[in-house]
Amino acid sequence: MPLDLTDLLAGRGLEAGAGATGVPPLAALTMELQRGVMGDLASFPELAAAATQRGIVTQAARLLGAVRAAGLPVVHCTAEFRADRAGTLANTPLHTAVLRRPAHLLEGTAATELVPELGVETTDYVSPRRHGVAPFTGTPLHATLQALGVRVLVVTGVSVNIAVLGLCIEAVNLGYQVVVASDAVTGVPLDYADLVMANSVALVASVRTVDEIIGALAALAQ
Repeated sequence: MPLDLTDLLAGRGLEAGAGATGVPPLAALTMELQRGVMGDLASFPELAAAATQRGIVTQAARLLGAVRAAGLPVVHCTAEFRADRAGTLANTPLHTAVLRRPAHLLEGTAATELVPELGVETTDYVSPRRHGVAPFTGTPLHATLQALGVRVLVVTGVSVNIAVLGLCIEAVNLGYQVVVASDAVTGVPLDYADLVMANSVALVASVRTVDEIIGALAALAQ
C-alpha cells in the first residue's frame, strides 16, 4: 500500500525516517522561477503566459510560506551564464538557440533574479547552474541538501517539458523521494505539459496539489 502524503513528507518511506528530532527531512525546491525565464523579463514568452494562466507563482509562494513556517529549508534552483559563456556547452538545440542571445540570463543581471512574488527570505538557499538542463549535476545542490539532512523534495517551477522532469529523475537517482506540486508547475503547450505530468512525472514522483501538501505539513506539526 502506498504511503499517504503525511507519511511521505515525514520521510517514513525511507530508511532514515524523520530522525531523532522529529523534524521532517524535507526541503522545497523551486525550479527557474526567474524574471528572465518566466517573469517580467522572460526569454520564453509562451512559458511566461502559461505560468500566468496557471497562477503557479501565487501557488508556489503559498507553499514556500508554509514550508518556511514549519522551519524547513527552501532552495531556489536557478540558471545563469557568464558573458564569455565559460563553463557552458552548447550541446543541445535549446542551448544553441538561447546562447545566441548575448543578454540571455547573464549572471548579475535582473534577468537571473527570482520573481519577487515568491517573497524570497534571507534563510533561503540559491543553487545556480551554468550548464545542462537539470539542477543536480555539477552544482552544490546535492551536497547542500545532504548537509541539511534532506531526503524528501517538494518541487515547484518550470518547465515540466525538461527541467522539472529532469530534476525529478536526477533526484530519484540520488535517492530522494519527490513530491511535485501539480498546481505550482507548468510547461508549454499546456496540454502537452499535462501529459508529461500524467505520463512521466507521475512515474517518478508523487503528484499532489499545494493545498494537499500544506495540509500534510500542518498534520505533521500536530
